[in-house]
Amino acid sequence: MTKKKADIGGKRLISLAPEQWVRWLTNNPDLTVKEIISSDFQWVARENDVLIKVSSPKEGEFLILNELQLRYNKQVPVRMYAYTALAKENYNLPVYPVLVNILPNSQTEIIPNFYETEFMGIKTYQNYHIINLWEVDVNLVFEHNLSSLLPFVPILKGGGNENIVRQAVIELRANETLTDLEPLLSFFAGFVLDIPLVQQIMRWDMTILRESPWYQQILKEGLETGEKQGLQQGLQQESLKLVWKLIDRRFGSLSSDFSLKINQLSITQLEELATELLDLTEINQLENWLQQNQGDT
Repeated sequence: MTKKKADIGGKRLISLAPEQWVRWLTNNPDLTVKEIISSDFQWVARENDVLIKVSSPKEGEFLILNELQLRYNKQVPVRMYAYTALAKENYNLPVYPVLVNILPNSQTEIIPNFYETEFMGIKTYQNYHIINLWEVDVNLVFEHNLSSLLPFVPILKGGGNENIVRQAVIELRANETLTDLEPLLSFFAGFVLDIPLVQQIMRWDMTILRESPWYQQILKEGLETGEKQGLQQGLQQESLKLVWKLIDRRFGSLSSDFSLKINQLSITQLEELATELLDLTEINQLENWLQQNQGDT
């Protein structure tokens, strides 16, 4: 029997509590959700782009275009402009575009809330609403029953501590429709807590995470980095970076002999080792794994 693929993409998250979601996005308590429009529509190319048809007593019916972006990149403004125009053309309704950035980039940057271009005197302009999750107070999630944001609790403002993360785990486990989101919560918890602690308090399932659009976006970031230095080299660097981060949190610094063996691993082996490191507890287990996998590159 084929195991059903877990759905932890943006559409699933928003559909958990769509009215709370759109009211929070727009700060409009009078909105009602009419429909979450199918992502099968041809121009929606990303699993984390979600189109919602809503209604309010003042504005009537309109569309909310949601783009959930793991990290902001320079292609986002033109995509927001294009999606907004296409949604308006196809549904003949006003469109309220929203960009939700999940993680900040490493360097400090100003994220524009508009797309603007000029060619031969012809100007194009489209602005959109921006929400950066790292600026959102974690208490809003619990106070306003924003279950769609529960997996993101660790990276919200004030959410990066064990007690808050445990509270999010309790909330997820209390609702059967939310339990399969626990691996996603653990994924984001890994950005702020030690991985052994994350594994101790919640379920970490790499199989589910690999199927998710979030993991795919991380891989894509590695590819885009790799394009500048050769795709394989870029992926190798990203995989090594992940493995060394996991090793540092689990075992601290290693001998030069260990370092040499790890740096010689292939991309596939590095991905396998990253998964194994979630379960290894002793340095000799790592040594055994390296011995068993030497020469398989």
